[in-house]
Amino acid sequence: MFAVVDIAGQQFKVSENTKYYVPKLSADADSDITFENVLLLSDGKKTEIGTPSLDSVKVHAKVLEHLKDEKVIVFKKKRRKSYKKKVGHRQHLTRIEVTKIG
Repeated sequence: MFAVVDIAGQQFKVSENTKYYVPKLSADADSDITFENVLLLSDGKKTEIGTPSLDSVKVHAKVLEHLKDEKVIVFKKKRRKSYKKKVGHRQHLTRIEVTKIG
Protein backbone atom coordinates (compact mmCIF):
# COMPACT_ATOMS: atom_id res chain seq x y z
CA MET A 1 0.00 0.00 0.00
CA PHE A 2 1.28 3.49 -0.85
CA ALA A 3 -0.01 7.03 -0.99
CA VAL A 4 1.00 10.27 -2.63
CA VAL A 5 1.00 13.08 -0.06
CA ASP A 6 1.53 16.83 -0.35
CA ILE A 7 4.04 17.83 2.36
CA ALA A 8 5.15 21.48 2.51
CA GLY A 9 4.36 22.06 -1.17
CA GLN A 10 6.14 18.94 -2.44
CA GLN A 11 4.62 15.59 -3.36
CA PHE A 12 6.01 12.40 -1.81
CA LYS A 13 5.18 8.76 -2.54
CA VAL A 14 5.05 7.18 0.93
CA SER A 15 4.45 3.72 2.33
CA GLU A 16 4.09 2.45 5.90
CA ASN A 17 7.10 1.89 8.20
CA THR A 18 9.53 3.83 5.99
CA LYS A 19 11.62 6.92 6.75
CA TYR A 20 11.75 10.05 4.60
CA TYR A 21 13.55 13.39 4.52
CA VAL A 22 11.09 16.26 3.96
CA PRO A 23 11.48 20.06 4.08
CA LYS A 24 11.60 21.41 7.63
CA LEU A 25 8.31 21.09 9.53
CA SER A 26 7.29 23.15 12.55
CA ALA A 27 6.55 20.07 14.71
CA ASP A 28 8.83 19.11 17.61
CA ALA A 29 11.05 16.01 17.54
CA ASP A 30 9.44 12.79 18.84
CA SER A 31 5.95 14.11 18.15
CA ASP A 32 3.19 12.67 15.97
CA ILE A 33 1.93 14.54 12.93
CA THR A 34 -0.96 13.97 10.52
CA PHE A 35 -0.99 14.83 6.82
CA GLU A 36 -4.50 15.35 5.49
CA ASN A 37 -3.68 16.37 1.92
CA VAL A 38 -3.54 12.85 0.37
CA LEU A 39 -3.66 12.99 -3.43
CA LEU A 40 -3.64 9.27 -4.30
CA LEU A 41 -4.07 5.97 -2.46
CA SER A 42 -3.31 2.53 -3.86
CA ASP A 43 -3.36 -0.92 -2.26
CA GLY A 44 -2.16 -2.87 -5.31
CA LYS A 45 -5.62 -3.80 -6.56
CA LYS A 46 -7.61 -0.60 -6.24
CA THR A 47 -6.45 2.97 -6.78
CA GLU A 48 -8.28 6.05 -5.51
CA ILE A 49 -7.45 9.45 -6.98
CA GLY A 50 -8.56 12.63 -5.26
CA THR A 51 -10.03 15.71 -6.90
CA PRO A 52 -7.79 17.40 -5.70
CA SER A 53 -7.42 15.37 -2.47
CA LEU A 54 -9.07 12.46 -0.67
CA ASP A 55 -11.13 13.59 2.32
CA SER A 56 -11.43 10.25 4.13
CA VAL A 57 -7.73 9.29 4.09
CA LYS A 58 -4.99 10.60 6.39
CA VAL A 59 -1.32 9.72 6.74
CA HIS A 60 0.10 9.52 10.27
CA ALA A 61 3.83 10.00 10.84
CA LYS A 62 6.32 10.48 13.65
CA VAL A 63 8.93 13.24 13.58
CA LEU A 64 12.33 11.67 14.29
CA GLU A 65 14.76 14.59 14.07
CA HIS A 66 15.59 17.96 12.51
CA LEU A 67 18.87 18.25 10.62
CA LYS A 68 20.72 19.97 7.79
CA ASP A 69 21.42 18.52 4.36
CA GLU A 70 24.87 18.39 2.78
CA LYS A 71 26.39 21.66 1.64
CA VAL A 72 25.72 22.81 -1.91
CA ILE A 73 28.45 25.09 -3.28
CA VAL A 74 27.65 27.73 -5.92
CA PHE A 75 30.71 29.13 -7.71
CA LYS A 76 30.45 32.02 -10.18
CA LYS A 77 33.31 33.26 -12.34
CA LYS A 78 33.75 35.59 -15.29
CA ARG A 79 36.93 35.06 -17.21
CA ARG A 80 39.39 37.93 -17.72
CA LYS A 81 37.34 40.17 -15.41
CA SER A 82 38.79 39.22 -11.97
CA TYR A 83 35.34 38.21 -10.78
CA LYS A 84 34.91 35.15 -8.57
CA LYS A 85 32.20 34.44 -6.03
CA LYS A 86 31.78 31.32 -3.89
CA VAL A 87 28.63 30.76 -1.81
CA GLY A 88 27.52 27.71 0.19
CA HIS A 89 24.08 26.67 1.37
CA ARG A 90 22.67 23.90 3.63
CA GLN A 91 18.97 23.07 3.44
CA HIS A 92 17.04 22.42 6.68
CA LEU A 93 15.30 19.00 6.68
CA THR A 94 13.05 16.94 8.92
CA ARG A 95 13.29 13.15 9.08
CA ILE A 96 9.91 11.44 9.50
CA GLU A 97 8.70 7.85 9.72
CA VAL A 98 5.28 7.03 8.27
CA THR A 99 3.43 4.88 10.79
CA LYS A 100 -0.06 4.48 9.32
CA ILE A 101 -1.92 5.16 6.08
CA GLY A 102 -5.68 5.21 6.26
